Amino acid sequence: MSRWARTKRQTIATVAACLLAASPGVSGTSAGAADKAPPDAPAGARNGPNTAGASGLRAQKVAHPERAPLMAATRAGSRIVAVGDFGTVLLSDDEGASWRQATDVPTRVTLTAVQFLDAKQGWAVGHGGLVLASADGGEHWRIAHRAGTGTSFFSVRFADAEHGLVVGAFGAAIATDDGGKTWDEIAVGQGEFSDRHLYQIFSGPHGTTWIAAESGVVYRSTDARAFAAVSLPYRGSIWGGMALPDGAILVWGMGGHVLRSPDSGASWREIPSGTENPLTAGLLLGKRIVLVGLGGAVLTSDDLGASFRAEIRPDRLSYTAAVDARGAPLLTSLSGVATSRQ
Repeated sequence: MSRWARTKRQTIATVAACLLAASPGVSGTSAGAADKAPPDAPAGARNGPNTAGASGLRAQKVAHPERAPLMAATRAGSRIVAVGDFGTVLLSDDEGASWRQATDVPTRVTLTAVQFLDAKQGWAVGHGGLVLASADGGEHWRIAHRAGTGTSFFSVRFADAEHGLVVGAFGAAIATDDGGKTWDEIAVGQGEFSDRHLYQIFSGPHGTTWIAAESGVVYRSTDARAFAAVSLPYRGSIWGGMALPDGAILVWGMGGHVLRSPDSGASWREIPSGTENPLTAGLLLGKRIVLVGLGGAVLTSDDLGASFRAEIRPDRLSYTAAVDARGAPLLTSLSGVATSRQ
């Protein structure tokens, strides 16, 4: 099996490029191109925010925003915000019917994750150890922190306006307790778990914080600072997870693996997914769960993850995110925005 099957490497984009190379018949994308994009500036030390790129770079303008390679999407109140290659930030104010680029994004690195606390305040992270902040619903962004050009971040989660956590490749993790004014490095894993890729932060029941990671491990914390490793019966990479309304934890990742824990990680059951395609993102719509992945994979469950039915869509797109748009999943991919379907 090719090297990507062991680790997500730097981002979903890179994995998808390897998948496409190994799987004839899957339509190609520009995945991975942004990995070669120049950094904004040399790595900076931990200090206050630096709001201007040394080279003055801004996000690359695209003629058809809806076709830009996208890595993540979320809601900012009534707005949908999506991020991706070359500093792309897309905004939709009509539930995904039309899209435009944000007015000002001071980077051309690949942006891998985005979160909004409300309709105005949001955060995005990406390659080059970059943390971006917006105070106007994603229209304008500033550089809030640079962890260094050798760092790639994959996920960001603010519990409130002051307390945030960012994680990424090779165990990289930083935290803030002052709304992003300053950041401290934290150690998520210890010993043999110290350099695992950290893919997605998600909230669990009873105020817990979870991190999906590689090599059959997820992490759990009660304070989002000190984490304990939780081993899974599957030894591959886990790319995402969510807490379910009944208190269970659901995680997913490489090879179409889906695992469910009813007891905060004390035990796990593998749920047949109906696909071997890597699964990249998930969405909870009431009691319906939608999981999406590479090669056109879309999985749905109407029994809180006890079972799934799989569909491989003819477009064979490499899906990267799913967001609620009028009660239906709007999907993004490495080929842009996909069609919303029930």
